[in-house]
This record gives sequence, C-alpha cells and structure tokens, in this order.
Amino acid sequence: MKIEKLYVAACTALIALLALPLAAADSHDSDGGSWGPLVFAFFILFALTVVVLFAVIRQVNAYEIGVRLRLGKYKDQLNPGWNFVIPFLDQVIMVDLRTQVLDVPRQEVITKDNSPTMVDAVIYFRVADGKRSVLEVTSYRQAIINMAQTTLRAVIGDMELDQVLSNRDKINLGLRDRLDVETDKWGVKVENVEIREVDPSPNVKQAMEDQTAAERNRRANILRADGDKRAAILNAEGDKQSRILEAEGLRQAQILEAQGQRTAHILQQQGEAQGLRIISMGAAALDSKALTVLSLDTLKNLGAGASTKFVLPFEITRLIEGAAEYVGASRATPDKELSQVADVEKALGAADDILGLIPTAEEMAKEMQAIKDEVATAAVHSAASTEIPEELEELPEE
Repeated sequence: MKIEKLYVAACTALIALLALPLAAADSHDSDGGSWGPLVFAFFILFALTVVVLFAVIRQVNAYEIGVRLRLGKYKDQLNPGWNFVIPFLDQVIMVDLRTQVLDVPRQEVITKDNSPTMVDAVIYFRVADGKRSVLEVTSYRQAIINMAQTTLRAVIGDMELDQVLSNRDKINLGLRDRLDVETDKWGVKVENVEIREVDPSPNVKQAMEDQTAAERNRRANILRADGDKRAAILNAEGDKQSRILEAEGLRQAQILEAQGQRTAHILQQQGEAQGLRIISMGAAALDSKALTVLSLDTLKNLGAGASTKFVLPFEITRLIEGAAEYVGASRATPDKELSQVADVEKALGAADDILGLIPTAEEMAKEMQAIKDEVATAAVHSAASTEIPEELEELPEE
C-alpha cells in the first residue's frame, strides 16, 4: 500500500503544479487581462485528470477475475468492480471464470484390434484458480487440447472398435477423469468430455455392413426355419387331433350301433318270448290229437316250400303213428289231459322270472337319452384335446 500512497501523492502534486499557472493566470486576469489562457489551462487540467483516472482504474466484470502482477511479481487478484492500479507498474491479466468449450481437432486413432478410426471430441471446462491458470501454464486452452488428444489416443488404443462404438459413455468418463487430474495443477476443472464422432475407415465400414447384412440374413433364416417348424408341428398336431376325432366318432358310432342292435335284439327276443309265452299258455290246453294236426299242418307247409332238403327235429314215424291212431287206423289214442298254467309255472317257474320284464317306451327313451349324453360328453373332451400343446407355446415369437 506504500506504493499506492506514493503514487496518489505524486498525482496530487502534479495536479497542484498544474494548478499554479492557473492561479497566476487568474490573478493576472483579475488585474484586467483576458480569459483565454485561463480556459485553456482548465481544459488541460481536465484532460490530464481523465487520463490519470483511466490509467489508475481497472474494471473487472462479474464473470472474470484479474490477476495483478507488479513489477513482474504476483501481487493479488482483483475482484469484480473498479480496482485501483498503478500504471507502468501493475500488469493485470483477465481470466474468464465461465464454462468454456474446446473443440478437440479430428485425429486418426488406432484401436486395440488395429482398426484406424477418425475421432474428435468436445471438452467443457472452467477455470477454478485464476492464479495457477496464469502462473502454471503458458496457455491453458492449448494445453488442454494437446492433453485431450494424447489422452484420447491412449484411451481408445486400449479398446477394440466394437467397444469404442458401443461404450461412448465409458470413454467419456475415462477422458474426463484423466484430464481433470492432469489439469488440476493448472487451476482448471474439466466438467465433461463428449466424443462427438467416431468414423472408421471405409474398408472397416464395408466389413461392418457385410457383417450386419450376414447377421440379418442369419436371423431371417432362423425365423423362417422356426416358422417351418411351428407349421410342421401344428400340421402334425392337427392331423393327430383329426385322427383322434375320427376314431372317437367311429367309436361313438359303433357304440350307438351296438346299443341300437342290443336294444333291437332285446326287443325282438322279448317279443319272441312273449309270443312263446302266449303259445305255451295256449298250447297248455291242447291234447295229443291237436298237436298231431298242428304237426301235419307244419309238414304241409314244409312241402309247399321250394327247398328239397328238410331237417325234422323229431321222429317222423312217431308222428305218422300218432296220425294213424288219430284217424282210427290203429289203436285208439287216449285224450291227453289239459295242462293248467299253474302246472306249467310250477314245473318251469314264473313266466316273468324266466322271460324278464319287457321295457316300456319311457324306459327305452331314457336309455337313448343317456347314450346321447355320453356322446356329447365325449365330443366335449375331444374338442378340449385340440388345444395348442405346451411345446408350441414355448416356441419363440417372430
């Protein structure tokens, strides 16, 4: 502060010396002289005052900081606003504290797999310490650019081309950390680094395009083969379900046919049994003479037929003998006692127990409805079996 005080005292003395002629001119004018020299002297004093003010006052903006060197030595840092400096003694270097952008020039880099690649980047930084940015490095901007180029070559040289193309965030973080460590001694803070462009050589680009095309063809072939596989499986499954349904339908038809034949046979046998019951009940009252007449009538019907060969289940001579006795040509045939129904049931058993009950129409309808319900249930199970199997659901979608 002693030098500033001496400088202020010197300026005050200079202004006082310039004011002496003005005072003399003023006294001379008061004696009756002209005002011209006085005005000229005031003008000279004002001009010198303005020059001195411009020389001793230095303005620092809010986004800057001034590094003051006095006689080549670091003095202090000037804060934003008006600051007093000594001309010819103080040198003020302005440092911008805002975030700045540097464009790293485009350069060729060889990757780990010996693939030449053109790379450029953008660096965002700001000055954190104005003193070190002035005293520790000649030009921190040029130093950052050169440092970024060498660091970029080192980082990308340790990676393969595929990693460079797919791991830009990793490269950006690596560059930022390395540059921030190196520029910290210069008072510079690297905020971010962005790889702007990665441009492989034309031959590498062509190889990459061929690889991409081959990969897409491979995927297309896989999808096509998978589609053929799914189609074959679905066709086989459909054929299987068709055969199952056909077999099930045939089985149900055979069941229905067998049930119908069984019912028809039962009804036929029950009808015949009912007829035999009626015949047996009616024949119980016949004697041997009536039986002989019926037998002869049966022989008459056999003779009227077109067949030339007959099989008789009884001895014909007995029949002829019975007929002769009946007409009186032989011994008299005593009349046979009439058979009672009670005697027949006593000998053979109850008719209902032997022949069984004849089903009514309502019972037959219920039996047919039960068969239809069974067929409908089988059809539902067959339809459920046509669902897509699990192995088809697990196939990958296109």
